[in-house]
Amino acid sequence: MNHMRNAFSVDVEDYFQVLAFESVIKRENWPHYELRVRRNVDAILELMEQRQVRGTFFVLAWIAERAPQMVRQIAAAGHEIASHGCLHERVSTLTPTRFAADVRSSKSVLEDQGGQEVIGYRAPSYSIDGSTQWAFPALAEAGYRYSSSIFPGRHDLYGMPEAPRFPYHPLGEGLLEIPITTVEVAGRRMSCGGGGFFRLWPYRVFRAAIRHVNVVDAQPAVFYMHPWEVDPGQPRIHAAPLRSRFRHYLNLDRVVPRLRRLLSDFSWGRMDEVFGVRQ
Repeated sequence: MNHMRNAFSVDVEDYFQVLAFESVIKRENWPHYELRVRRNVDAILELMEQRQVRGTFFVLAWIAERAPQMVRQIAAAGHEIASHGCLHERVSTLTPTRFAADVRSSKSVLEDQGGQEVIGYRAPSYSIDGSTQWAFPALAEAGYRYSSSIFPGRHDLYGMPEAPRFPYHPLGEGLLEIPITTVEVAGRRMSCGGGGFFRLWPYRVFRAAIRHVNVVDAQPAVFYMHPWEVDPGQPRIHAAPLRSRFRHYLNLDRVVPRLRRLLSDFSWGRMDEVFGVRQ
């Protein structure tokens, strides 16, 4: 096991709230879908407890309002509660005024339920990029101390390839942006931060990439996952585009075994502690 501690994070949203299904599932219809996030978070918490891993849970306020006991359970287990916004709306679809209201509201909801100050934020679908830099002052004004909202590479749905690969201060001081981890291969940035890439790449490739970041770059990695990724039995959204379904359902049955290995192969901690942002 590497001695460097990496950051383990979970984006707490349910299967019907993802960007891949946005074109076929409207937000006003969310209440009609089965809420499976509680049992899936329980499974993740159990895996983390077995390895004595503490992490950061970026919770969607919509979920928190419907599962307050789950938020309290996460906090009671020693994990950090952070914000994933209210309704999983990409920053680029919001006005600066609406965004400011969203991050303040989600922070308030989560602090009330989790009983701890919320200092971290992750934009839905990593939607802070070159065109939405106005989000950073709004986060600082709302009382956040860090953001983990940028994918510093190329992706057809999001990404900011010109962004630094490792933590930096987008406002010059104060607020810290902690990008999702990438590794440079032949001059290109490859994601080794989690999500679909954790399910796509062979585990040995993913493990080697994180080790490279730890040893060669001498930097902690940021790993993220979603509760629905440990749920191979989730309902299928057949109306979604084929590409979206492929991405969403790929190798779901392999996540738990891979996650067990990942938690054992590396040292993990909370975002606020790994990056020293909690005063």
